[in-house]
Amino acid sequence: MSDARWALIAPVFSVWRARRTGPGTAARVHDLREIVNAILYVNRTGIPWEYLPHDFPPYKTVYDYYAKWEADGTTQQAHDLSRDKTRRAHGRSAEPTAAVVDAQSVKTSANVAETSHGIARLRRPQRTAGRGRDRLAPHDGADPSTPRRPRRPHSSGSPSSPTSGARTIRRS
Repeated sequence: MSDARWALIAPVFSVWRARRTGPGTAARVHDLREIVNAILYVNRTGIPWEYLPHDFPPYKTVYDYYAKWEADGTTQQAHDLSRDKTRRAHGRSAEPTAAVVDAQSVKTSANVAETSHGIARLRRPQRTAGRGRDRLAPHDGADPSTPRRPRRPHSSGSPSSPTSGARTIRRS
């Protein structure tokens, strides 16, 4: 992680750690920047937590921090700061002004009651019996400053647009 990026998000993690310091808490052994670097490494490479290189803190420690940060919204705060800075650097407002809504039917098990299959079963009974799943994404795509796990390749061999059949909704 670059020094500039760390300088932007470090206060979020420092405040988080300060709230959890006091009598009865263990002494902090690992640097927060190394923990964040380890999380980004797992995200970038897609490796299991157990295979985290020994250059980083122990994987159980790294995962523990990650799980706590996800649960209390700390990672979302850091992401929001990074996204806002990137959007402003490109001359955009901090908040997106449009979104893409997409829907998809997802196959379910034959052991699931038919009443829980949802509307997708009623609309297209000849296709996939399943549940409807909706997705909301920013209109201008993913934030380039935040690493994402790569999506699995399509098994059919033909790439499809992630927004095929999607509607664009603009805020006024």
